Amino acid sequence: MSAHAVVIGSGFGGLAAAVRLGARGYRVTVLERLDAPGGRAYVHRQDGFTFDAGPTIVTVPFVLEELWELCGKNLHDHVQLRSLTPFYQVRFEDGTYFDYSADPEAMAQEIARFSPDDVEGYQRLLKVSEKTYKIGFEGLVSVSFHSFWMMLKVLPDLVRTQFHRSVYGLVSRYIKHSKLRMVFSFHPLLVGGNPFTTTAVYALISHLERRFGVHYTVGGTGRLVSGLVELIEGQGGSLRCDTEVAEILVKDGAACGVKLAGGEQIDADIVVSNADSAMTYRELLPARYRKRWTDRKISKSRYSMSLFVWYFGTDRQYPDVPHHMIMLNKRYRSLLRDIFEDCELTDDFSLYLHRPTASDPSLAPEGCDAFYVLAPVPHLDADVDWETRAEPYRKLVETELANTVLPDLQQHVVTSRMLTPFDFRDRLRSVKGAAFGLQPVLMQTGWFRPHNRSEEVDNLYLVGAGTHPGAGIPGVISSAKVLDEVVPDPS
Repeated sequence: MSAHAVVIGSGFGGLAAAVRLGARGYRVTVLERLDAPGGRAYVHRQDGFTFDAGPTIVTVPFVLEELWELCGKNLHDHVQLRSLTPFYQVRFEDGTYFDYSADPEAMAQEIARFSPDDVEGYQRLLKVSEKTYKIGFEGLVSVSFHSFWMMLKVLPDLVRTQFHRSVYGLVSRYIKHSKLRMVFSFHPLLVGGNPFTTTAVYALISHLERRFGVHYTVGGTGRLVSGLVELIEGQGGSLRCDTEVAEILVKDGAACGVKLAGGEQIDADIVVSNADSAMTYRELLPARYRKRWTDRKISKSRYSMSLFVWYFGTDRQYPDVPHHMIMLNKRYRSLLRDIFEDCELTDDFSLYLHRPTASDPSLAPEGCDAFYVLAPVPHLDADVDWETRAEPYRKLVETELANTVLPDLQQHVVTSRMLTPFDFRDRLRSVKGAAFGLQPVLMQTGWFRPHNRSEEVDNLYLVGAGTHPGAGIPGVISSAKVLDEVVPDPS
């Protein structure tokens, strides 16, 4: 019988790892504690509406295409990706907006509406972003940082990316207008980072979007999840839902299987955790096996913000609202300080508004719209009781939307549900309720993140947002590609 790999968690990282291991000859079992696969990419269906719980943006289709190719299939025969233009509409508190796209001429015109002098600076920023992409994504994203020597080896390349700067600091070297600085620096928030502290390596996102576009998965992001499950099952692998792992078992210094919450033990030649990396070490791997990721180090690490997400459907349509809208508060720096540093929940917010029915009416009943809106909020170091605060906070968000882009919203909501930091902690088992795991700051990047090949025990591997290279669909799928380098071939 072929070597057995157990994968804990069925987020994009876990599913991609299962496909890659299956293609190499491993017999794969994926264990998921929820009642359906996806992790943060879970799908909610209610009252005729379909809501993607988390990821909504596909930016690098080739990382997905590779997985289908490993199974002798073509992604586009099974999943339809639709390019979006503009990528986002960035709306400011005074009602002005910026349409963000890949069209060079359109972008120059948008920039000139705010600051003609910044058009040239934007062109220079794009060149920096392209260079950073070639170094950071093409060169390093699928490389294992399991040794400090690897970090030293690539240090000259990292210096060329100005990695010691923050994304906002880098943008500010080339862009002078305050609103445009916000437009070109908000991207780290999509992967759990503060633009004022996230390493400038993440400036590569601008080139990445420009080169590959921003795409929507017809039928919702959950279609990608179900497609990956089909690939795994087609390889002979299996997925078990409603199956919670309680402990990673270790024998002679190597992971040898898992123990389930109900007491069942499953033997394995290797174990791959797609669970939150901090939770993997703090709760699944007993403390006696941990030398680096001790409880103290885990508690002292810096975590991403959490999210408040309101999913809602309306009995009317709002055709003037685009697929993706970023609604930025005029308190940019100070609001982010409240969220990331002071852990204070305030009554004002920046919002990401997602209207997938702008591109795919099938996600809502005829004549209706499906939405989700999320607000970055502090993780659970903040003294906030979300059991009592969630509904008042939702009403604040609803009022803001009704007063700006969704008139009379209160009269048209026909279905509703919320996700709070408590859900990230209790449902998704994320330490401190952090939505993206560890923050992508300089000292938590590359070798400094939890390694894809565990530093603690042999035969244990990590994928997902909390390990290298980081959060976002391209990041977590690339973390699975790193396994090709560090996991031995099955014996």
